[in-house]
Amino acid sequence: MINSDLDPPPTGASVPATGPAKFAPRPLAAFATVPVVAVVTVLAGLLTAFSWRYGFHRDELYFLVAGDHPAWGYVDQPPLTPIIARATTAVFGVTPAGLRVASTLACAVTVLVVALVARELHGGRRAQAIAAFSAATSVFVLAVGHMVSTSTFDMLAWVVIAWLALRLLRTGDGRLWVAMGAAVGLALENKYLVGVLVVALLVAQLALGPRQVLRSRWLGVGVVIAAVVAGPNLWWQAAHGWPEFTVASGISADDGLENRLLFVPMQIVYLSPLFVPIWIAGFLRLWRDPELRWARAMALAYPLLCASVLLAGGKPYYALPLLLVLTAAGCEPVARWMRGRRRVGTAIAAGAVTTMVSGLFSLPVLPPNALSAVNAINKEQGEQVGWPELTSAVAAQWAAIPAEQRPRAVIFTANYGEASALVRYGPRYNLPMPYSGHMNFADWGPPPDSADGPVLVVGLRDDDSSGRFFTGCRQVGRVDNGEGVDNEEQNAPIALCSGPARPWSALWPGLRHY
Repeated sequence: MINSDLDPPPTGASVPATGPAKFAPRPLAAFATVPVVAVVTVLAGLLTAFSWRYGFHRDELYFLVAGDHPAWGYVDQPPLTPIIARATTAVFGVTPAGLRVASTLACAVTVLVVALVARELHGGRRAQAIAAFSAATSVFVLAVGHMVSTSTFDMLAWVVIAWLALRLLRTGDGRLWVAMGAAVGLALENKYLVGVLVVALLVAQLALGPRQVLRSRWLGVGVVIAAVVAGPNLWWQAAHGWPEFTVASGISADDGLENRLLFVPMQIVYLSPLFVPIWIAGFLRLWRDPELRWARAMALAYPLLCASVLLAGGKPYYALPLLLVLTAAGCEPVARWMRGRRRVGTAIAAGAVTTMVSGLFSLPVLPPNALSAVNAINKEQGEQVGWPELTSAVAAQWAAIPAEQRPRAVIFTANYGEASALVRYGPRYNLPMPYSGHMNFADWGPPPDSADGPVLVVGLRDDDSSGRFFTGCRQVGRVDNGEGVDNEEQNAPIALCSGPARPWSALWPGLRHY
């Protein structure tokens, strides 16, 4: 498929005169196997080399715990990423490097597909190589490729769906709806955000055409496949009152204004400022080039997507995967521009600067005590530091509880990151399993009512809350990651309370939070 020429419609199928074939008469260029594979190989090697540094991210620790509680869904996510985390660590070991094999592979395939998108849009071999390089050196791709997150697999799903959509529009082969349905269904098992992409693409297609592909009988088959694949989690969410929408509304309420103000700057920073001319060229090419008239909907889908994210107060990176598609579209004009030797040198220099800057902000290249230089742009780097130290600090205070009281004592944390770290590193100190009211940890609790002894409270910064839920509280320590990294857990208080204010079963609904 990769090296094929223009794919004809299936036998017996007809393509209307105004359909895709009218706008894409020439065959595709051969796939740039050598340069693209070289980029992918170097990227995979780079991610692997840095995969062991710092430590687990809070979300990675959470995925490991969720993977040990298999379910069709969780209050804040579908089940795919925890399943991948559990499977990967079962094969490669429960270490940051072992877990991140999955993110490295997903990132590598994403870069490969971005090159295929460039080819689908009549990009030559050089354009495909530029597209692969641009994707591989963007801040966002490197950041989510370094660690396992729902965004890692969401990014891959989006570019695959976009590539399949472009093939469908170019060839008119309705059978591609089947593959798209499977891709959408699988993406929904990872993150519901892909639904916004689907809506944006459909609205753009209805507005600009060609609309013939929407009349294919295969579209219904694709919808059924998507529903079947995503069905188990959708059923779980419906049965539990759609908690993911509660989580999403909480993100919008807490960070919506900041997300809206930073949306445009972060679009530029997350991809790379030096790539702005490329994706603008891609947008204009899709919009103006008569030969790509069949792909204009892809250009319109991006502003529609941005409007949706802004309206909802979503995070700026939500729209980034589609920006990779626009970048791929802009690589053919860049390839033509680079025909002069002097311009090739300029492009190489710009690419080198981009690689260094993106690596600095996305990968753990700095010593931990220097992370303040990059935390403002990518705070997720700082969230990979300090979890063993947090556990050690909690263990020291747990050891101070009289031995005869520990069987009835409880460790309670303010958030899922702290709880997940104690699950992972606590056994080396013989700590009991922690409890938390945050996200899905609330469903894995509460402690038994017989646990009416001391409560070691980690990270609860609101003294009033401590007083409402626990009695006789006093601060006994603080968390120090030892590197001076200003992350969410640095200086988090550790308090020792004499016990719960009421039985845990009565307290638990009030302790639950998203």
